[in-house]
Amino acid sequence: MNTLSSAPALGSAPLLRRLPLRGVLAFDAATGIIMGLLLSLMPLPLSAWLGLPAALLLGAGLLLFPSAALMLLASARPHLLLVGMVVFGNVAWVAASVLVLVLMGPTVLGAVFVTGQAVAVAALAWVEWQLRAQAR
Repeated sequence: MNTLSSAPALGSAPLLRRLPLRGVLAFDAATGIIMGLLLSLMPLPLSAWLGLPAALLLGAGLLLFPSAALMLLASARPHLLLVGMVVFGNVAWVAASVLVLVLMGPTVLGAVFVTGQAVAVAALAWVEWQLRAQAR
């Protein structure tokens, strides 16, 4: 018997269903707050390293605080509408990140940074969407 074929896949539905929606939303909020602090407190040095306008970084950082507040609210009281708003916001963030890559011409480090955070946000949006049945 091949033990590899009998092991559940990493993305398998049973494993995913065991994740608590509240925990995922709280994690999303925490990462949003951390990124918001980074972007809003260090826009000038980040601008030089990432090749992106400081005003864009500051604005994105400040936008993350009300987004994180919505995520915290959704984690405390997971309602389908709130979860949908969080997922929609995350998808919009990913789309905006793609536009930044295409239109702003960041440095290589900037492209890696924007791509990395967009992939992470897309993954969170996907997991939150998959877990939306846990919302009331």
